[in-house]
Amino acid sequence: MRSAPVTPACDRIRWVELPGTGPARVFVHGLGASSPAYFTEAALHPLLAGRRSLLVDLLGFGLSDRPEDFGYTLEEHADALAAAVRAAGADGAELVGHSMGGAVAIVLAARHPALVSRLVLVDANLDPVPLPGPPGGGSSGLASFTEEEFLAGAWRQVRDGVGPHWWSTMRLAGRTALHRSAVHLVRATVPTMRELLIGLPQPRTFLHPAADGPPDGAAGLAAAGVRLVAVPDCGHNVMLDNPDGFARAVAAAH
Repeated sequence: MRSAPVTPACDRIRWVELPGTGPARVFVHGLGASSPAYFTEAALHPLLAGRRSLLVDLLGFGLSDRPEDFGYTLEEHADALAAAVRAAGADGAELVGHSMGGAVAIVLAARHPALVSRLVLVDANLDPVPLPGPPGGGSSGLASFTEEEFLAGAWRQVRDGVGPHWWSTMRLAGRTALHRSAVHLVRATVPTMRELLIGLPQPRTFLHPAADGPPDGAAGLAAAGVRLVAVPDCGHNVMLDNPDGFARAVAAAH
């Protein structure tokens, strides 16, 4: 396991590194997840193996530190991840971001373009969610609680609602980090992640479950040069549900 300090207080992001050659692939997990748990099988797939791969846990999640005085905005996540990528000597990386990790990858590419050669977004968040949903495990459900409510015990409703698979990694997250990240993901950025993505110069690929149909605003994304790829036999967790299809799509990204 590798690590790098990414804040003035020297809070550390940690990652599992798979050795290889060529530009690094940096895998970035979604809300309440952990990259080693979600990406290891796919990163070792014969179509993707042999490239240097960094399975990074964002600050507040998984193996990384969980500072209470960090804001956990998408911009702060992106800047912290950029610091880790620089420390790893992985400039010009291909970022593979799932869900919230895709949103963070877009913001990183906009704020630190020299670090990113290519984006592969896996059913990533692109837009704000106007109204929080019912209390629960998704970002809008988490954001329906105040931070005080969540920390005082509402997190148990999330635990009971998300099921054992998601909770297995969500329970590793700092609760402050989990709630603040969800709130900022629902609010999105200004400009939005979609607007940032459309304006990026790097090659961009957006993977989505075939069963869901094209993502919202697909025509606008395609017109801006974003390559849309429908992956069969999967839900939101594309890399877990269909690692072969995920590996084929990532290997073909250009």
